[in-house]
Amino acid sequence: MSIVVTGATGHLGRHVVGQLLEKVPAEQITAVVRDEAKAADLAARGVRLAVADYNEPASFDGVFSAGDKVLLISGNEFDKSRVAQHKGVIDAAKAAGVALLAYTSALGALTATIADDHRATEEVLLASGVPYTLLRNGWYHENYTERLAPVLEHGAVVQAAGDGRVASAARADYAAAAVAVLTGEGHENATYELSGDEAWGFAEYAAELSRQTGREIVYRPVSAETYTGILTGAGLPEVLAEVLTGSEVAISRGEMAATSGELSRLIGRPTTPLSEAVTAGLKG
Repeated sequence: MSIVVTGATGHLGRHVVGQLLEKVPAEQITAVVRDEAKAADLAARGVRLAVADYNEPASFDGVFSAGDKVLLISGNEFDKSRVAQHKGVIDAAKAAGVALLAYTSALGALTATIADDHRATEEVLLASGVPYTLLRNGWYHENYTERLAPVLEHGAVVQAAGDGRVASAARADYAAAAVAVLTGEGHENATYELSGDEAWGFAEYAAELSRQTGREIVYRPVSAETYTGILTGAGLPEVLAEVLTGSEVAISRGEMAATSGELSRLIGRPTTPLSEAVTAGLKG
């Protein structure tokens, strides 16, 4: 039996593999990657590598074995059919007879306006009959704290989220939840709504940045149309800009504000405060 992590060289995947290495022998971990070279450090630590691509379902043939526990990290190619990508992985997992497939879905996937791909993937997974765990992840602190340069340059947090609040947590927190499921028992056919312990608004975020930098940083709310224009003007592809703007609108509607406490219960500790992510981002 192996613990198999897809998308293992992505931001979340690296956190998951790193935390797994603290709990199980390296030879029990399989990292699924598109480019072996990018996973050379994992191979050097004894992790088995498997090369496969979400866009090539046949590449997953032979990746999984009976009894494996699998983490399917959702794809991030928004210009592709992510549901079709995920279905290829689910079909291969079913054919192999895996013991569990955990999927990184989205907080409030059944109702969230930005969760169509996640909702459809959940339907495919449930219909497959594969034992599953739905990890409905909320927003990451790093969605904001990893791109502080323009905020610091202009002295402003510019978002299209209005007065919406975000119950975010660190990537490492969500990774810890995945590791708890992959290494624990009793998570079959369970759904977890995962988010940070405290919701915050962007004026509070700007105030925290001001406190830590000693500079005045304000929150400047803009319309969705203006926000999309800012993103495309900065060079982002239109499809990605529209996805990010949709996320802002969802936040303004309160879709990212839920604080169920399930994440902290699953990982056995409080979630990482936003202030700590800001500190890390400023050091970054």
